[in-house]
Amino acid sequence: MTLQKLEPELLALTPNEKVQAIQILARSLGNSWRGIEKIPGVCGGDACISGTRIPVWVLVNARDLGISEAQLLKDYPTLSATDLANAWVYAAAYTEEIATAIWENEE
Repeated sequence: MTLQKLEPELLALTPNEKVQAIQILARSLGNSWRGIEKIPGVCGGDACISGTRIPVWVLVNARDLGISEAQLLKDYPTLSATDLANAWVYAAAYTEEIATAIWENEE
């Protein structure tokens, strides 16, 4: 099956099914996360946008609080739309990790 044939089927999925599909694809990539890195001693070892000290959980928390992607890109001028897309995919694949990081940093 080609991506061209698969695209209409993917677009027809419910939002929950799309998240599940992303998680399946993300797991199939193994630990290779384009644009996301974990470095011991940097931001507590949390997943960050590559080359920055911006943790994925910070971006997810901001989005959950209603901050738009446009505003995030304005607030973090070193980020690109691709960085945000990578962060959302990572967060969808590691929901517990991100939720724990948000919870631990709320205090």
